Amino acid sequence: MIVDAKRSISLGVREKRAAVAVPTPAPAPGTAFPPRRLTLRGAPVFELGLWCGTCPALLKRMSEPDRADLEVVNERLNAGLGAVEADVLRAYGKVLPKSQYSALLLDLTPQLVTPGSRFDYFSHEQVATWGVDPVVGSPEDPATPYYRSFETPVGPEQHLYEFIVPMVPPSWNDDDRVAEYDKNSRATLPTAVAYSLLDVIQPAMDEGHDYYEHWVLTHFLLDGHHKVAAAAATERPVRLLSLVDERISIASPDELGLLVGARSGPRRARV
Repeated sequence: MIVDAKRSISLGVREKRAAVAVPTPAPAPGTAFPPRRLTLRGAPVFELGLWCGTCPALLKRMSEPDRADLEVVNERLNAGLGAVEADVLRAYGKVLPKSQYSALLLDLTPQLVTPGSRFDYFSHEQVATWGVDPVVGSPEDPATPYYRSFETPVGPEQHLYEFIVPMVPPSWNDDDRVAEYDKNSRATLPTAVAYSLLDVIQPAMDEGHDYYEHWVLTHFLLDGHHKVAAAAATERPVRLLSLVDERISIASPDELGLLVGARSGPRRARV
């Protein structure tokens, strides 16, 4: 469910000063699209899908940063947010790249997914629409566990998939801190924070056996790795402040508006 939402908020600093960013370089000679990579403190951490509305989603770990959480306004987040708060947005505006953002405060229940498992989007739903990667003859491999948290139809031929991606593998989490958040979450929902992207994508040609438009909402955790791990381990909800970068998302303003309505509805698997 959506607890609160605010659209098109101006936040951020120059890309070179931002802790997290998705740079937009010019394409290399002879190529149609430049690489699309999420960086943390200047280092590329994830390879993302190309700047292309017909290419499949891609999420592939490139490196593992020394630190995961940015540790911004920790006390406020640990107490749990009840709404999208201006002071929290101002604090995160100092580490985000300059852009327009949709701020979504969500309650969700994460499920840890291992690449290649029966719950892996890249091995199943994506393959059903795009087929396997023709270069390697296999599905895309994220090279890291991630969390699935929500899905629902957006329209008759559109379906939303939501992922939470930790900056470091969940195996790096401190078990004592996970247990502490598990205990505290029984009284209140602590809040995690993510830099998020919405990519609306569909193959140019109908070559798969399940052809439709995929809406892929990916939350890259900036704070709350242990909170999300505790929620996944106990199958209980966690609250997430999602800061959706409207400029970097492969989605139109109208599609970003529809996201709020879709995310407010019930969770429903694709039939």
